[in-house]
Formats: sequence, structure tokens, C-alpha cells
Amino acid sequence: MEKTFVMIKPDGVQRNLAGNVISRLENKGLKLKGLKLMQISESLAKTHYGEHEGKPFFQSLIDYITSGPVIAMVWEGENAIEVTRNIMGETDPKKAAPGTIRGDLALTIGANIVHGSDSPESAEKEIGLFFSQDEIIDYNLTLESWVYQD
Repeated sequence: MEKTFVMIKPDGVQRNLAGNVISRLENKGLKLKGLKLMQISESLAKTHYGEHEGKPFFQSLIDYITSGPVIAMVWEGENAIEVTRNIMGETDPKKAAPGTIRGDLALTIGANIVHGSDSPESAEKEIGLFFSQDEIIDYNLTLESWVYQD
């Protein structure tokens, strides 16, 4: 099974959309492996968005992601990265399909509710940045036999 990192950004937390985001992922059949409400430090934000350092929007990303609490999560399932990104919708909400998180709930690219890993490499990196190994819970989800066919 594949793991992915998902974060409900400050606008999603402030708009009380956490339950909506989480239920969409649960309803799809993904398994929640880790979850925490946290305030991201500037140092962690700079590491998380390190690939954008030097770009004109870098500091605004840091300011935004540290502006309020976020909910960091680890999800698991078959093709979890692709499935999660489809549920989230296009990064730009104007291009996101209706029925996706961003298509239904966001208006601007700057406040687009949620972040999700875009590759197995970024998922591993992001999970490692936000979670220690003992914060990721391994358990059997009884509905898995109803989600996956053998």
C-alpha cells in the first residue's frame, strides 16, 4: 500500500473545512495513519517549500503556511497519491473540477484549502518532515476487504 502526506492549510482550518476534507478521503476508502493539529515554524516551512526558494512567491508561501494552524495527515491506500490528488483537484481552483475539494470549496490559488504530495519521493520526504515513525499508526481497517477486491 502507498502512503501520502496531506495537509489542511490555514484557510481550510480557519474555515472549519477539516471534517469535510477528512470525510472525502475516508469515504474514498483511504486509511488515516497519522494526524496532528500544529503550528508550522518558519524553519519547517522553509524546509517544506525549499524547492521554491529564490522564487518571487517564496516568502509569501512561508508567511501564509505559518499564519495559522494546519492539520498534517498521513493516508494509505492503493495509488494513494494519485487518488488523493484527484480528490483535491487542480491546484488552481478556477481549473478544478466540481466535486473536488478545491473545485467545491476554494476560489483562489493562494487559499486552496489543502496540500498533497505529488510523488512517492515527496510523500516520503514530507511524511518524514511532519511525523516521527512512532506517530504513524499501523492497524487493520475492517472495511479494507470491502474496498479492495482480491
